[in-house]
Amino acid sequence: MKTLTLISATLGLSLAVVGESGVRTAPSYPLEGAGSTVIATADHQSASDDEVIQRYCVRCHSDRRLTGNLSLEGYDATAPGDAGELTEKMIRKLRAGMMPPPGSPRPAGDTLLTLVEGLERGIDAAAADNPNPGGRTFQRLNRSEYERSVQDLLALDIDAGDFLPLDTKSENFDNIADAQILSATLLDAYLNAAAEISRLAVGDPTARPTERTYNVSGYNSQSERVPGAPFGTRGGVSVVHNFPADGEYLFRIAFEHTTTGDGFVGQIARFEQLDISINGERAALLDLDQWMRIGDPEGISMRTDPIHVRAGPQRVTAAFVRRTEGPAEDLVSPHEWSLADRHTGISGYGLTILPHVRDLIVSGPREVTGVSSTPSRERIFTCRPTSPSEARPCAEKILSRLASNAYRRPLARRDIETLMAFYDDGADEGFEIGVRTGVQAILASPHFVFRFEEAPSSTEPGESYRVGDLDLASRLSFFLWGTPPDTELRRAAQQGELSHDGRLEQQVRRMLADPRAEALGPRFAGQWLRLQDLDKVHPDQFWFPDFDQQLADAMRRETELFFNALVHEDRSVLDLYSADYTYLNERLARHYGIPGVMGDDFRYVKYPDERRRGLLGHGSILTLTSHANRTSPVLRGKWVMEVLMGTPPPPPPPGVPDLDETDDAEDGRLLTTRERMEIHRASPSCNSCHRLMDPIGLALDNFDVTGRWRIRENNMALDTRGELYDGTPVSNLMELQRALAKRPIPLVRTFTENLMAYALGRRVEYYDQPTIRNIARRAAADEYRMSSFILGVVSSDAFRMQRVAVTDDSEENQRR
Repeated sequence: MKTLTLISATLGLSLAVVGESGVRTAPSYPLEGAGSTVIATADHQSASDDEVIQRYCVRCHSDRRLTGNLSLEGYDATAPGDAGELTEKMIRKLRAGMMPPPGSPRPAGDTLLTLVEGLERGIDAAAADNPNPGGRTFQRLNRSEYERSVQDLLALDIDAGDFLPLDTKSENFDNIADAQILSATLLDAYLNAAAEISRLAVGDPTARPTERTYNVSGYNSQSERVPGAPFGTRGGVSVVHNFPADGEYLFRIAFEHTTTGDGFVGQIARFEQLDISINGERAALLDLDQWMRIGDPEGISMRTDPIHVRAGPQRVTAAFVRRTEGPAEDLVSPHEWSLADRHTGISGYGLTILPHVRDLIVSGPREVTGVSSTPSRERIFTCRPTSPSEARPCAEKILSRLASNAYRRPLARRDIETLMAFYDDGADEGFEIGVRTGVQAILASPHFVFRFEEAPSSTEPGESYRVGDLDLASRLSFFLWGTPPDTELRRAAQQGELSHDGRLEQQVRRMLADPRAEALGPRFAGQWLRLQDLDKVHPDQFWFPDFDQQLADAMRRETELFFNALVHEDRSVLDLYSADYTYLNERLARHYGIPGVMGDDFRYVKYPDERRRGLLGHGSILTLTSHANRTSPVLRGKWVMEVLMGTPPPPPPPGVPDLDETDDAEDGRLLTTRERMEIHRASPSCNSCHRLMDPIGLALDNFDVTGRWRIRENNMALDTRGELYDGTPVSNLMELQRALAKRPIPLVRTFTENLMAYALGRRVEYYDQPTIRNIARRAAADEYRMSSFILGVVSSDAFRMQRVAVTDDSEENQRR
């Protein structure tokens, strides 16, 4: 109860402080860096630019027609900063070459280029005169950051999904501050997490038996070895389970079956054996009972005898003993049927010759014998009292060190006193219980869960201030590593080094060289590129029987490793779109038809030909932009426009039907994707958007739903020819990449915009665009190297400064 009072009271106080503070522009000193040195020319648009807008733009974007919900009547090109948000919308469309649209009159020569460059000069000059670094509310640790922070603090791997609800996403990122909801339910979740994690970290010799279930995806192949499982096995499940104490544990394995219990009979389970291992060493070998029925006391499952396991994180595997090599039908037969739900059907349908593990249930401990040394206990107990008088000083040393790391700052005396009060409450039951209670208080503290940033007391609403070095260290560490700052970064912050550009750059380059920077792949790139959507796509097993969860995981890992290589090797961002190399393991290389790659480990691979290049040749991207049983030029084109170019098409008008997947041509054959698209585009209400998306997606139609190369669809030769909105003809991936390369500015600015949103933990607004343009310009002078973008974001005013929000009752707002 005391812990709940602590977190609730402190949270209320912190919210009150944040509510009264804001963000402002540093009036007394300009910041050096990308955000403070935007192009500041005083040249404004000439009258001829107004004439261009009136002649070529206002005819559609008028008060009457309001195309795209945008009117340019009354727009003054000589003062673009007066309508900054509107100007930025114009710049985005003009840079992408999307305006004027196909079929509309376009000015000759470089008129449009001159127009957009003039608009950029004018609005960048206005931004330089009145810089706005923006602001955000405080952030809380999301699931990923919570997991990494616990691991960093306690050397304990956890699954935050066991404790915390799903993170709310905004702009596809899960760290956007104003989208992170706070509720009593969430606070309870953090409290429960603190109690359980502290118990697992310290150990619990009084632990009572509990049960933990690990669910296995039904799309996991049972013919492939799962990661972490011993060699010589196939299928099953392998997990790292945190055992709270030394003792005996039971392991139960449940199997997939149909709703009647059929589908797990006869030949399916005959002669099969299940190997139960702890850290790779066999602990039990179970012969599968082919006569198991759903009506049995434990259903279609098997249980081990009690197995003694030591406390701490141990890898538990339940996998089938491999007896043969070669292909086998898995999950469904591709020849006669296709089931949407593997739980329905009759004997022989839905499940074939390979049993499928559904759940691994770990229960215990029983017969507890103590708590062995674990990585967490070694991290926590850096001292041991040899007498009662040494217990409290030792505990204070332990808790002070942990709390300083957890709170990401030096401790005040009141912080230590609060923690020692918790220690005293628990110490009646022993030294370790007292420390465990203190660890629980640390994990429940708002100073750990939330990332507060304190504004100088002299700041007023609407003003900006430089973020303190310790807060800047946290921003930097969570941006590049997804973890709290390490000892070296905190030392630099405490000594004021991060306020100096040279020292800040040294720290950034040190951090990028650290293995922890690999978090950028799954965290930033994974969210920016929508890789999480792979979990929502399940290609039809009838048409794509080789696709399973292991292949999907390999696709995701390919893209993450590819991005991390760009960061680690400081390659050009443009490699994202044109690289002739990737990272593959044997399974994925076989799927792509690339020979010579052996083993489960990923390695650098050069593509043997030009068919596959860059991100658009990755199976991850091609699969997540497909339907279950067919490719989708619409989804693929929309993904390129939205994710890579930053110009999402408008939503379809109401009442527009989806593509009809079942239409037949007059001769009774199935229509190709292109033929369906042409029928759909015949509607004027559809054509305006589809003429933008479809040619992009059709250029990728040589890749099937799972990213394999093909030249035919429905026994018809593919026709992938199209014309982009600027008139460029494209018919394959290489031609599409060349077309995109002609306009690199939208690509690099969109990348910068997403990188900046992720780094700042807030949505990028129109007033951030001058900073984004300046970062991209500087990166262009450095061959678009990845470090140029990262350093540009870190050195910008937006990253290093904060503007105090203007509240309704502030004096500045009242003056207005």
